[in-house]
Amino acid sequence: MDIIRLGHKVPEHSIPGDGSLDDDALLRSGLVGLSTLDHALNWARKSALWPLSFGLACCAIEMMAVGTARYDISRFGAEVFRPSPRQADLMIVAGTVTRKMAPAIRRIYDQMPDPKYVIAMGGCASAGGPYVNAYNVVQGVDRIIPVDVYVPGCPPRPDALLDGLLKLQRKIEARKAASALNPDDSPRPGGVQPSGAGS
Repeated sequence: MDIIRLGHKVPEHSIPGDGSLDDDALLRSGLVGLSTLDHALNWARKSALWPLSFGLACCAIEMMAVGTARYDISRFGAEVFRPSPRQADLMIVAGTVTRKMAPAIRRIYDQMPDPKYVIAMGGCASAGGPYVNAYNVVQGVDRIIPVDVYVPGCPPRPDALLDGLLKLQRKIEARKAASALNPDDSPRPGGVQPSGAGS
């Protein structure tokens, strides 16, 4: 009786490396490889996102609801909301970004380890919301830090944030590992570059 091991028929009582198979020929054929390094790193990154607990206004209530049993963000590997930026790799900017808060947001973003990702949650974080052209409100957090995914709504429902998280996971999956380790080389949407890029 033949057994299939890694897609190849092998004798029933054979042991890999005992000489009963031409192991070198299998390795040279490239049929034994399990995955690429990019795929393995990106799978690990997308499956273990650690969001920063960072709520600015009413959207933060919806962000907190994502952690409840009804929506259960832990199904997507992002249930560990961290209190410190040095332990987080995902910043969910939930709420109105004022000019007074902008330097603090930038400082917290700079303290996060690379690779780091940002979700702009709600109309205020995305484009100023109802405070368009207000003197004290930043017209989108993308003027301060690079944003990976925008979640529209005022406030967006928790399932909209989960959809944004899934879109971010697909984006992470498509990246090359080298560009994730050195984000200065990869252009961000809207021409926004990380600090120090191009200088």
